[in-house]
Amino acid sequence: MQSDPSGGNLPETRVIYRTLCGVVLLCLLPEICIQMAPLWGDTPERLRRGFESYAAFWPGLLRDWRPNYPMQALTMFLSYSFLHTGLWHLGFNMFTMWSLGFLVIEGSSPKQFLLIYANSAIGGAVGYALLAQSPYPMVGASGSLFGLAGALIWLGWQNSSATQYRWSMFIWQSFVLILMNVVMYWAMDGQLAWQTHLGGCLTGMGTMALLARLKNGRDPENQS
Repeated sequence: MQSDPSGGNLPETRVIYRTLCGVVLLCLLPEICIQMAPLWGDTPERLRRGFESYAAFWPGLLRDWRPNYPMQALTMFLSYSFLHTGLWHLGFNMFTMWSLGFLVIEGSSPKQFLLIYANSAIGGAVGYALLAQSPYPMVGASGSLFGLAGALIWLGWQNSSATQYRWSMFIWQSFVLILMNVVMYWAMDGQLAWQTHLGGCLTGMGTMALLARLKNGRDPENQS
């Protein structure tokens, strides 16, 4: 691997950018199609409802609702994370994903980032399915984003040597995430899928912990 004069690894940086751009593109494609709906005689609102009917997370599909296609009750655990309610929702989530994702990749690897991202989306959907009472659809990448935050909390815990410092940082970071959810819940008049945030955060933290344990088990220096 080549290094630039400043000491950075250019190939690694390009891989990070390609990975993050790939995720952004997957989330952008549905919104681009929705915004371009007038070009083929449709409306963005109608096309958005169409996307949601096929890809959003619908709690009723886990009960007695009839799916639009086979396996929809399973695919929606991941597909919902690529849809958003509009450009502001998409833009905010992608900015957050880029910021958190860059840090997660630096602390792990692009492949591990993708695994954490996908697992957290699924974990967020599980949290919503178990804890939410609303019959309305759920969309957005926030389950994955809180999973990335959970992964960073674990990385901070793992890289801290002093036990007291570990716990103080863990408590502080957890408090910030809880406060963020409380503020957003109030600002959005209760229209916040905090259950998805919780499920995603715990899944991201657990995935990062498992990956670290597997890495330590393969490291010869950690074997007796």
